[in-house]
Amino acid sequence: MSKTNPGRFFEDYTVGEVIAHAVPRTVGAGERALYHALYPARHALYSSDAFAQSCGLASSPLDDLIAFHTVFGKTVPDISLNALANLGYAEGRWLAPVWPGDTLRSTSEVIGLKQNSNGKSGVVWVRTRGTNQHGEAVLEYVRWVMVRKRDVEAPAPETVIPKLASALTPDQLVIPEGLDFSSYDFALAGEPHRWGDYAVGEVIDHVDGVTIEEAEHMLATRLWQNTAKVHFDSTAREGGRLIYGGHVISMARALSFNGLANAQIIVGLNGGAHANPCAAGDTVRAWSEVLDRAETPVPGIGALRLRLVATKGGAAGALRDGDGRYLPEVLLDLDYWALIPM
Repeated sequence: MSKTNPGRFFEDYTVGEVIAHAVPRTVGAGERALYHALYPARHALYSSDAFAQSCGLASSPLDDLIAFHTVFGKTVPDISLNALANLGYAEGRWLAPVWPGDTLRSTSEVIGLKQNSNGKSGVVWVRTRGTNQHGEAVLEYVRWVMVRKRDVEAPAPETVIPKLASALTPDQLVIPEGLDFSSYDFALAGEPHRWGDYAVGEVIDHVDGVTIEEAEHMLATRLWQNTAKVHFDSTAREGGRLIYGGHVISMARALSFNGLANAQIIVGLNGGAHANPCAAGDTVRAWSEVLDRAETPVPGIGALRLRLVATKGGAAGALRDGDGRYLPEVLLDLDYWALIPM
């Protein structure tokens, strides 16, 4: 009997099944240093203990997306090792900061299944929760993935498509305990723009671009312990390795600093799609659209709902063609909530 694990295929999932993912991960200052080496991340609250302390926190937590990538990476061997594509996200919430020294682990519940019409693959929906060493939830989200079938003759499961909210409501957003922007230093943060300076419908061109290199995306994939074959095995996908979608998310979020430097903390993930594949050599640019604004229960802290779009070029604000399909240069369409001083 083989001791190795080929990963799960579509017919191996059952709605209602809860999967405890292996290999807890202790994260620390090393992850922050590597994250800031991989991406031009400059948000002050994640760069400086002193700045974070001026905002009411004990020290600088690890970047929100470090938590996301770490929790996500734990799920890959069980959810997307044999995936053809990661299709989307919904109902994501950051529930507590992740601090250097925390140990993260992940569990996922299968909440939906639908076989594709070609009978060769199907879509799996999971709700994943990341917890720390105290059993406290730090992150939860839904994602859906297209997964190969092992046996095309295997019968299709009953179709279950979960009902997911189109967006989180402001009252669902969790404000980190102690966060206080009353002494916020806009000069140190890098820009003067407050919550009230942004208008719904405003489009912000983040100007800068970064070319994705083969070495860096391979380093990122290994850093997050993401073992999906299409990301690290050049023979697993026609056309070469596919850039991990989270790598594009982090790159676009880092680029958004130019125009959104004070959108310090990601607290909600309403939805997201990896519109087109990204490959080494592509130059990633980004633009954002302000979708909504909301006050929070904490005085001085507002929330912006933002559409973050990563592209391989093209005009800011251009997203779909006349038939409603994503333009070929669009890589990422992400809808999220961020906290910003009022």
